[in-house]
Amino acid sequence: MAGRKTHVGGRGKPLIVVESPAKARTIEKAFGRAYKVAASLGHLRDLPRSQLGVDVSQDFEPRYITVRGRGPVVRGLKALAGKARKVYLAADPDREGEAISWHLAHLLEVDPTAPCRIVFHEITKDAIAEAMRNPRPVDMNLVDAQQARRVLDRLVGYELSPLLWRKVRRGLSAGRVQSVAVRLIHDREEEIRAFSPQEYWTITATLSLDATETSEVFSARFVGLVGESGRIEKEDVPDRTRADAIVGESRTSGWSVLAVKRGTRRRNPPSAFTTSTLQQEAANRLGFTVRKTMAVAQQLYEGLELGEAGPVGLITYMRTDATRVSTSARVQATELVASALGPAYLPARSPRAKQSRLAQGAHEAIRPTEPARPPSAVRSFLTNDQFRLYRLIWERFIASEMAAAVYDTASVDIAAGRWGYRSAGSRLRFPGFLAAASLAGDDGGLVDGGAAAQDDSEQEEALNSGGTAALRAVRKGDEVSLVDLLAERHFTSPPPRYSEATLVKAMEELGIGRPSTYAPTIETILARNYVEKQDGRLVPTRLGEVVTDLLVEHFPGVIDVGFTASLEDQLDEVEDGTLPWRKVVRNFYEPFHEALGLAEKKLGRVEVPEEETGILCETCGRPMVVKYGRYGRFLACSGYPECRRTRPYVLPTGAVCPKCGADVVEKRTRKGRRFYGCIRYPECDFSAWARPTERKCPECGSFLVEAGRRGRSSDGELGVTRLRCPVEGCGYEESAAPGER
Repeated sequence: MAGRKTHVGGRGKPLIVVESPAKARTIEKAFGRAYKVAASLGHLRDLPRSQLGVDVSQDFEPRYITVRGRGPVVRGLKALAGKARKVYLAADPDREGEAISWHLAHLLEVDPTAPCRIVFHEITKDAIAEAMRNPRPVDMNLVDAQQARRVLDRLVGYELSPLLWRKVRRGLSAGRVQSVAVRLIHDREEEIRAFSPQEYWTITATLSLDATETSEVFSARFVGLVGESGRIEKEDVPDRTRADAIVGESRTSGWSVLAVKRGTRRRNPPSAFTTSTLQQEAANRLGFTVRKTMAVAQQLYEGLELGEAGPVGLITYMRTDATRVSTSARVQATELVASALGPAYLPARSPRAKQSRLAQGAHEAIRPTEPARPPSAVRSFLTNDQFRLYRLIWERFIASEMAAAVYDTASVDIAAGRWGYRSAGSRLRFPGFLAAASLAGDDGGLVDGGAAAQDDSEQEEALNSGGTAALRAVRKGDEVSLVDLLAERHFTSPPPRYSEATLVKAMEELGIGRPSTYAPTIETILARNYVEKQDGRLVPTRLGEVVTDLLVEHFPGVIDVGFTASLEDQLDEVEDGTLPWRKVVRNFYEPFHEALGLAEKKLGRVEVPEEETGILCETCGRPMVVKYGRYGRFLACSGYPECRRTRPYVLPTGAVCPKCGADVVEKRTRKGRRFYGCIRYPECDFSAWARPTERKCPECGSFLVEAGRRGRSSDGELGVTRLRCPVEGCGYEESAAPGER
């Protein structure tokens, strides 16, 4: 800040500058009138939106301006800073927060090399007081890492996007991380299209220890041929002919126990949450989108009103890739477990979670700020979403500090002539960390170990048909009786499409992006119509496929997964102070700019295939196609410009409206939620949230809709579907197995 006046301090109270008003209120409550706390409302300086804002000829010098519309905020903060005897910059503890602090130092004339920066990972009085005792200068390595990311993203976005405008369609954008995320989804869709299902068969025997009707039965699955040593060699059953031969021979053979193996299995507790694992679990357990998870977690972090206690920060900072836990938090958790459940529920040694190579050492995992504050104690003060996410975080953290769960296991090999079958099962002996849910003081625990236990019991149920006692009683050499023998046909499944949660997991594993970028990346690719959701899964649109293929051909470096991950590693080196940020940008930009020039010369106009809908234009009878406008998709007549008929975006379902007989189409609410309604709206107001099926209601003749699923089929797919009639007052319901819908 050479040449700039620096803040010399007034006589007023010290000023703490944070990003959000909620955070400011929580800190003010904790310290009373000792400090003045003000909010910057995020970034106050940034690159200009109307131009590149990076001087490439001057070694990529960024040109920052005050964000449009933030002038009053800047003036207000300057006035407060002028009165304060000391200014503390308390933005979030990450690269983005460090950059915000640096920009604030510039605007408020604070010397960034002076001890003006305070950092805390939870908004509690103790944490903030500790930070106030240890202010430090602004960390320019962190600032430079953020600047490098910002400049790289600006260069890609502002130089590549105009090319897409000229060659494909106006309004398109490309991004260094977002384009790679779209590529992952695109490549997965290509795998699914290229997948060729392979037939295979399973053979399951139902057995009992004796032939009496009261004898408990258990199940065993065909494995293969029994060798001379008595071991079963695995063999696949590829078709009905082979399955029928094995079944026929097994039915006429005597059944006896070859070997019994008993033991125990330990299931270790999960680590406390990182950003990505929280996003994944919130999606799987609570049905939250990545964006919703981060929004609710932000509220829990910044502080919520807890009655007379006022605003309280309930969790630690929610953008982290670390699983480290502070000693004080660990002690509080172990004391809670010991007093509530006893010392047997504590591990012999304090768990040490394996850190990711990318984890930032100063950060902690996401955990409750006060482990002694169970979810039941705050439920009346939180919204349902806030409560459910807090409970998930609280239970996961408490579980992470508990002992392993222990299972008794049994594996039994059985011979039917020359063919071998195997039955396996487990029984929970000691719940260990699975008991964390009981400490929450509320029904329905959410800790992921609980789900694991449920999976075990489901597996045991599937394999043993309720005959776990019989399985535990069986001994080597016992003769067993065949009750039933069933051969079932299956087909291998293609890899599943990504959900938001599994895409985040893939991005984390591949090193693409960082905790702060997962949610914005997914939000962007959905908003740009490169990807859409179908049944909760991410599917590339035709536009997304065309743009991805173009980028892969002409900009392999920009959209290469490995290259993007290596660039993230280089940004980490900038943060560590071992690599100059301008060198990182230069090494990326030079080949990128060269590829941009070549693509400009070689690329002709790229047409995006029009997406047909099966709906005819009411004006001229020609097909309606999907178009993209400023506010997203809409339907337009394919006869444009002769016919300019347009309609809101809908998709036919093949169902007929039970009220008027017109088509029922798929629609979207303003917030993007899918529903199904009559195409003649508003003349006909029929609508339903659930998807129509081909089955008809026997009571009124309407189509039935899917109303949820329960159980799982033998190959792990979701099983029985509940179907119901959507007609008001009918109330008919039935169940349908897979393939019957």
